[in-house]
Amino acid sequence: MNETNTYIDKQSEVRHLLRTLKTSLELAIVARAPADLLNRLGRVSGLLDAVSQLPIDEGSAQAMTAGLIADGMAAVDAWQKWQRGRAPTA
Repeated sequence: MNETNTYIDKQSEVRHLLRTLKTSLELAIVARAPADLLNRLGRVSGLLDAVSQLPIDEGSAQAMTAGLIADGMAAVDAWQKWQRGRAPTA
Protein backbone atom coordinates (compact mmCIF):
# COMPACT_ATOMS: atom_id res chain seq x y z
CA MET A 1 0.00 0.00 0.00
CA ASN A 2 1.39 3.39 -0.84
CA GLU A 3 1.59 6.42 1.46
CA THR A 4 -1.48 8.13 -0.05
CA ASN A 5 -3.70 5.10 0.58
CA THR A 6 -2.41 4.85 4.16
CA TYR A 7 -3.27 8.51 4.74
CA ILE A 8 -6.77 8.06 3.28
CA ASP A 9 -7.33 4.90 5.34
CA LYS A 10 -6.29 6.72 8.53
CA GLN A 11 -8.62 9.63 7.72
CA SER A 12 -11.48 7.20 7.07
CA GLU A 13 -10.79 5.36 10.30
CA VAL A 14 -10.81 8.63 12.26
CA ARG A 15 -14.04 9.85 10.61
CA HIS A 16 -15.81 6.53 11.19
CA LEU A 17 -14.73 6.38 14.84
CA LEU A 18 -15.75 10.00 15.35
CA ARG A 19 -19.27 9.27 14.04
CA THR A 20 -19.47 6.24 16.31
CA LEU A 21 -18.30 8.26 19.32
CA LYS A 22 -20.80 11.05 18.71
CA THR A 23 -23.67 8.61 18.29
CA SER A 24 -22.60 6.71 21.42
CA LEU A 25 -22.42 9.96 23.37
CA GLU A 26 -25.90 11.01 22.26
CA LEU A 27 -27.35 7.62 23.18
CA ALA A 28 -25.51 7.62 26.50
CA ILE A 29 -26.96 11.04 27.36
CA VAL A 30 -30.49 9.89 26.55
CA ALA A 31 -29.94 6.67 28.55
CA ARG A 32 -28.66 8.70 31.53
CA ALA A 33 -25.36 6.88 31.62
CA PRO A 34 -22.98 7.66 34.49
CA ALA A 35 -21.18 10.99 34.33
CA ASP A 36 -17.75 9.38 34.07
CA LEU A 37 -18.82 7.49 30.94
CA LEU A 38 -20.36 10.63 29.42
CA ASN A 39 -17.20 12.60 30.18
CA ARG A 40 -15.00 9.91 28.66
CA LEU A 41 -17.03 9.77 25.45
CA GLY A 42 -17.22 13.56 25.24
CA ARG A 43 -13.51 14.09 25.90
CA VAL A 44 -12.36 11.64 23.26
CA SER A 45 -14.98 12.84 20.78
CA GLY A 46 -13.92 16.45 21.18
CA LEU A 47 -10.22 15.74 20.92
CA LEU A 48 -10.63 13.43 17.94
CA ASP A 49 -12.82 16.03 16.22
CA ALA A 50 -10.17 18.71 16.77
CA VAL A 51 -7.32 16.47 15.59
CA SER A 52 -9.30 15.39 12.52
CA GLN A 53 -9.30 19.01 11.34
CA LEU A 54 -5.49 18.97 11.20
CA PRO A 55 -3.17 17.09 8.83
CA ILE A 56 -2.92 13.72 10.62
CA ASP A 57 0.27 12.69 8.89
CA GLU A 58 2.55 15.15 10.68
CA GLY A 59 3.15 17.09 13.88
CA SER A 60 1.05 17.02 17.01
CA ALA A 61 -1.96 15.48 15.31
CA GLN A 62 0.10 12.52 14.17
CA ALA A 63 1.46 12.02 17.67
CA MET A 64 -2.03 12.08 19.21
CA THR A 65 -4.02 10.15 16.61
CA ALA A 66 -3.06 6.58 17.54
CA GLY A 67 -3.72 7.16 21.23
CA LEU A 68 -7.03 8.88 20.54
CA ILE A 69 -8.16 6.03 18.30
CA ALA A 70 -7.36 3.54 21.07
CA ASP A 71 -9.10 5.72 23.69
CA GLY A 72 -12.10 6.18 21.43
CA MET A 73 -12.49 2.48 20.77
CA ALA A 74 -12.18 1.76 24.50
CA ALA A 75 -14.79 4.44 25.32
CA VAL A 76 -17.26 3.02 22.78
CA ASP A 77 -16.63 -0.45 24.19
CA ALA A 78 -17.29 0.80 27.73
CA TRP A 79 -20.55 2.39 26.55
CA GLN A 80 -21.65 -0.81 24.82
CA LYS A 81 -20.89 -2.87 27.93
CA TRP A 82 -22.82 -0.45 30.12
CA GLN A 83 -25.73 -0.47 27.69
CA ARG A 84 -25.83 -4.28 27.49
CA GLY A 85 -25.86 -4.47 31.27
CA ARG A 86 -28.93 -2.23 31.37
CA ALA A 87 -30.85 -3.82 28.50
CA PRO A 88 -33.92 -5.81 29.53
CA THR A 89 -33.76 -9.52 28.81
CA ALA A 90 -36.62 -11.17 26.98
